[in-house]
Parts: sequence; C-alpha cells; structure tokens
Amino acid sequence: MAHRSFTRLLLIPYRGIVPSMPGYEMNKDELLGRLRRIEGQVRGIAQMVEQDRYCIDVLTQISAATKGLQSVAVGMFDDHLRHCVADAVAAGGPEAEQKLTEATDAVQRLLKT
Repeated sequence: MAHRSFTRLLLIPYRGIVPSMPGYEMNKDELLGRLRRIEGQVRGIAQMVEQDRYCIDVLTQISAATKGLQSVAVGMFDDHLRHCVADAVAAGGPEAEQKLTEATDAVQRLLKT
C-alpha cells in the first residue's frame, strides 16, 4: 500500500494543485473480491446454523467474518485519511474541518463494534 502512495506523490506537479477525486485508492476489484469472500462466509454460517452445527464452530466462523469486515473497514479508512482528508486539510477551509470530524465519527463507529 505504501508503494501506491509513493506513486501518487510522484504525480503531483511542482507547486500544483491536485484535484480531489472521489473513489477508492484500494484496488476496487480486490475490495469487491474480499467482500464476496465475506459474503460467502456469512452464507456458510447460515448453513451451519441450519445444520445445527456445534456452537463454538459457528462462533469461530462469525469471528472470522467479523475480522474480515474489520480489515476492509481499516483499509477504506486508511485510504480516506490518506486521500480525502489529506487533500481537504492541504486545501484548508471549512471542508478540512468537516473531513476531520467525519473521520473522528467514523473511528467512534468502528470502535463501538
């Protein structure tokens, strides 16, 4: 991931302004693949419950799916900080304050789970 950030820095023109572009720095195909794997895990958990599988085995799978979602969330949050928030702070003004508040609120939501 650091390689991508370094590559992006090379594209910034000297004393130039880089427009903020919405989207994910994370590879969208990779992100969707991870989410599909998690979706498959959740379907598997439902099947385990239908089959009356041992509680601890079901809980283990729930934990794995939860960790997968947390990993995706941390990756997206990292991208948000490095790009959306960093660009807004560099530009200054009220949007910077808004992006920082959004980031803090996101951390609070993630910590509640």
